Amino acid sequence: MRNEMTLSFVAIEENEALARMAMTCFITPLDPTLEEISEFKTIVSEAVTNAIIHGYESDGQSMVTIHAVIDENKVTMTVEDKGGGIFDVQQAMEPMYTTKPLMERSGMGFTIMESFSDSLSVESSIGNGTVVRFEKTFSPVTEASRMR
Repeated sequence: MRNEMTLSFVAIEENEALARMAMTCFITPLDPTLEEISEFKTIVSEAVTNAIIHGYESDGQSMVTIHAVIDENKVTMTVEDKGGGIFDVQQAMEPMYTTKPLMERSGMGFTIMESFSDSLSVESSIGNGTVVRFEKTFSPVTEASRMR
């Protein structure tokens, strides 16, 4: 099975839930386990929140775009903003690093995304925005695992 979608929305914090739910609905045909759904929703949430808070400084006007492709049992997804960009991507991906300590941001977003995905990459350019790309493979659910 192959499927593809694009979703764009205004960069406001309320739309993080919209993105998370829309993407969860999109992967439903893969028959994911509850654990896989939870991990996937967390990745989406972290990537979208970063775009809203860090990319656009929560400006409430700019757009975040998600593009996702299902190919067999693998999802490839990008979350893109056209915001301020990341000055040092490598540093931003270090655990506990945050540019928003006053907002009580933990600095664990990229670490969490990496741990729940099969691969994660971040491309960013100052003044031009950031693209977070990840892949996640879903295990086929067997009848035996359904009955547990």
